[in-house]
Amino acid sequence: MPTESSPLTLAQLAELAGVSTATVSKVVNGRSQVSSETRAAVEELIRRHGYRRQRRRSMPTALVELVFHALEGDYPVEITKGVAEVARQHDLMVGISDLHRDHTAGDAWLESVLRRRPSGVIAVFSGLTETQHEQLARREIPLVLLDPADTPARNIPSVGAGNWNGGLTATHHLLELGHRRIAIITGPDSALSSRARLDGYRTALDMAGVPVDPELIGRGDFFIEGGLAQAHRMLRLPDRPTAIFATNDGQAIGVYHAAHRLGLRIPDDLSVIGFDDMPSVRWAVPPLTTIRQPLTEMAAAATSMLLTLAHGEQLPQSRVELATELVVRESTGPPMLPPA
Repeated sequence: MPTESSPLTLAQLAELAGVSTATVSKVVNGRSQVSSETRAAVEELIRRHGYRRQRRRSMPTALVELVFHALEGDYPVEITKGVAEVARQHDLMVGISDLHRDHTAGDAWLESVLRRRPSGVIAVFSGLTETQHEQLARREIPLVLLDPADTPARNIPSVGAGNWNGGLTATHHLLELGHRRIAIITGPDSALSSRARLDGYRTALDMAGVPVDPELIGRGDFFIEGGLAQAHRMLRLPDRPTAIFATNDGQAIGVYHAAHRLGLRIPDDLSVIGFDDMPSVRWAVPPLTTIRQPLTEMAAAATSMLLTLAHGEQLPQSRVELATELVVRESTGPPMLPPA
């Protein structure tokens, strides 16, 4: 009988769990054709004893698995460029998955990843459940989070940007121009980056002695439609904002559309600042002032971290944060003085 500390074979796990070796194999390999009760029982045995493979594990595929919460706009393009550049240097391919605006990967996605057995997985603005992470770990497939949607678990490496400082800088820029009615359109409340940018906005206003007006905080979704809807609401207030900080460039474009519909000129009637500095926003009319988030560099850093883990090496640090910076263009200016 195995001891509490000795790793178990498939046959030993099956005997203790009272199921077939085929059923245990499905659990170990992350397949779904197992009841939740059986899966939990087998995984508990593996947690207690460990699992001893009876044959040499297969070599990973020369593939980096890149999973996005949504394949929309410039954001995934800039990230893919950074991943592809590092992957090319190491003769790796890049596979791309789309979660269709969901922030958590489903079990069907995980099954397909386990079948492909990539060198590693980069989850962008999304994450995995604890169970899914354990399944990847058992197959020795490393995971790195890029622009994580929530606070990463301590044992999961991640790469992000200076979101709080970016929110502070964007709001401070508008304050320096003389604006006091400054609105913000956030991302989802659940998103770590959205919360950090909102906190930076609040801090800048507090430092300037400007009270936060709840009516000027619009809950967006990081998509153009959310920016349009929130800007349209706030720009119809009796005391409308003279400037809007959209916490990503997509929502800033939504603000442009709302301003146009209401006959407002940018920046004469309304200053607008975004966040990301996507290549397309320099061609907006007028070109968009924004906070540059170095997405391509972040993606390259995440890929390098992933390959370090894939080679069985330790990371010097598990959390990497790259700086953001203000890029001033023509969409921001002093507030227009009211007529005398």
